[in-house]
Amino acid sequence: MTSPNDRNNDGGVPVPTTPVGASGTAPAEYPPAGPAGRGMFGNQGTGDVSGYGGLVRQRKPIEEATRPYGGYFDEVRDALEEAYPAFGDAIEKVVVDRGELTLHVRPERIAEVCQVMRDDLSLRFELLSSVSGVDYLGADARRLHVVYQLTSMTYRRQVRLEAAVSAEDPHLPSVTAVYPTADWQERETYDMFGIVFDGHPNLTRILMPDDWEGHPQRKDYPLGGVPVEYKGAEIPPPDRRRSYQ
Repeated sequence: MTSPNDRNNDGGVPVPTTPVGASGTAPAEYPPAGPAGRGMFGNQGTGDVSGYGGLVRQRKPIEEATRPYGGYFDEVRDALEEAYPAFGDAIEKVVVDRGELTLHVRPERIAEVCQVMRDDLSLRFELLSSVSGVDYLGADARRLHVVYQLTSMTYRRQVRLEAAVSAEDPHLPSVTAVYPTADWQERETYDMFGIVFDGHPNLTRILMPDDWEGHPQRKDYPLGGVPVEYKGAEIPPPDRRRSYQ
């Protein structure tokens, strides 16, 4: 790197200089502490969203909703309770947040609940849009959650089902017999989070190589990686990068 003022007397050619504040060594270093800045519109804090500043997001506790829920949510809950005698044992809590209804289901009951949600004439959630995983590391003893997005094309409604398992016993029933679309979605959730779907017809990795160790989207998975070359420059893996200066 050169400075416009660093030129020799005879040729005016810039000479290399070391940038002020740069660090040439890895692994990543925390930037020096400084006073918090004040941003636009009254924003307080450093504005650092990279994680290098050690910021910790305060998680809002998930609380059970009280009735009436509003909209069609009460109808869905009542229809499921009427059609499914084990409702009280299977449903851990009902949450309404950001305009969405979530039924938290005991893991061992998830396939049964999906069957009722699909087949009951008052519910008719015919489509499973997606199956995905979430890792609540440090916030929940059963840190691995599986989220099922159900859609009723008959009534034009949407509902989330959520089941939680521990990292020590990450098992729950597959719903592929109820919703065939869950086949590859459960494989991806298994691959990325290590959640085992018992009864799946072919639970193998779908994104990572078959001999890959670990599950990359768990929050305790090491960053690691390999260096990447791009347009002549080498980009180091995340755990070998310097902090922002």
